[in-house]
Amino acid sequence: MPELFDLSNFDKYREDNCREVKKAENGLPIAIWESYSSFANSNGGVIILGVGERQDGSWYTTGLKDVAKLKRNLWNTLHDTKKISTNLLSDKNVESYEVNGDVILVIYVPKARRDQKPVYINNDLFGGSYRRDWEGDYHCSKAEIKAMLRDAAEETADMKIVEQFDISVIDTESLKGYRNHHKSYRPEHVFHNLSDEEYMVKIGAAAYNEDGVLHPTTAGLLMFGEEYNIVREFPEYFLDYREMLDPTIRWTDRLQSSSGDWTGNIFDFFFRVNSKIAKDIKKPFKLDGITRIDDTPVHKAVREALVNCLVNTDYFLSCGVVIKKEEDRLVMENPGSIRTGKKQMLRGGISDPRNKTLMKMFNMIGIGERAGSGIPDIYQVWENEGWTAPVVEESYNPDRTRLTLEFVKKQAKKTSEESKRRKQAKKTSEENKRRKTEENRRLIREYLSQNGLSKTNDIAEAIGLSAARTRVLLKEMPDVEYEGTNTNRKYRLVDEI
Repeated sequence: MPELFDLSNFDKYREDNCREVKKAENGLPIAIWESYSSFANSNGGVIILGVGERQDGSWYTTGLKDVAKLKRNLWNTLHDTKKISTNLLSDKNVESYEVNGDVILVIYVPKARRDQKPVYINNDLFGGSYRRDWEGDYHCSKAEIKAMLRDAAEETADMKIVEQFDISVIDTESLKGYRNHHKSYRPEHVFHNLSDEEYMVKIGAAAYNEDGVLHPTTAGLLMFGEEYNIVREFPEYFLDYREMLDPTIRWTDRLQSSSGDWTGNIFDFFFRVNSKIAKDIKKPFKLDGITRIDDTPVHKAVREALVNCLVNTDYFLSCGVVIKKEEDRLVMENPGSIRTGKKQMLRGGISDPRNKTLMKMFNMIGIGERAGSGIPDIYQVWENEGWTAPVVEESYNPDRTRLTLEFVKKQAKKTSEESKRRKQAKKTSEENKRRKTEENRRLIREYLSQNGLSKTNDIAEAIGLSAARTRVLLKEMPDVEYEGTNTNRKYRLVDEI
């Protein structure tokens, strides 16, 4: 992790969400393991021993008395499963350096794989699991821990058989619509001749339990069920589309899974939202023979982003899926962290959806079919259009992922930001000028209060202003009056008569 610690930047570093310093004056600090757990369960980080933190946040070296002993204690504890649930370190993760004549020890903690999480301490899953934010290490909530445990399983949550329901909870119109899309995309597919029950088993929407009874899977319930049944299995389930094109009103259009006037399932939500988003994307005039092509790379990228959002949602977590369409940008938020990690997701090549069966279902109708290439493809489309690069953000407590797609040319955004900076600078300048004027008026009042009737030059000299500027201020002050001619004018406070 060279990007986390570069010796040449030592004096520039501060503690943040991926760097922690400890003096370690009395040996290996106990609190080091909280930081180890928090970095492992977040995005990785470095723990630096032999370094203190000043009040202003800057670092200084304190040095270590016995580095060899510290390392022995470190490795002994890492291999003690009663203290640490998982050892993520090897020799390459622990390095000693000399800084300002002092020896420091740098421990690189990698991000744990999803099958290793949660990494916890003191043999206490719910009391010893930590995560990292800008404020430091914090205890993971039960919801966060359960989410990590769900992600650790090889079978994704949407493969589970929902035995509380029979197959009648499947909305027949949603299933019919899905089968029509499948037939249109793959006209010769062998599944088209199957009954609805057989078809659902083949695509993973239903399965037989040990007693031979057919039930929906969680993927089938989410994709084709109705909202009032879905929330019985997923109490936090919520899909929300907000269109905010007019700043004078809260939203110009809204679609919620809980409204009761449509099914509220994922299949219907996807196609309703996709059509609302697509209608405002500019369509260049292109022909395939004599047929106009309206499906541009941007439309495909937006579809990919929407599917990516839905299949990577942890439907057990709160806050739900929120899609926000604004005049010049699209924001997609979903509960759940990034299973492959943000770096790997941006790099592409590895597909690890949180809901594999949902992903399979979308693949079968020609959506999200290129495994592991979705986000890099979106970035490439935005680059080809000359738009500002998409932004992926990951946050915890609760776990949430946000993708922001701006339909703004890079130069236009740069100009807009520069304009905002100029306006802010002007506003700041005017505010400073106003404060300075008020301060000078205060000084004038204070001088006149102490000295009574006074000449402009005397006042100006006392408060450190030019005579001309002082004269302007005196004329503007309603609580100051003067007597005498222009050549011999003197000023006093109104109540000084």
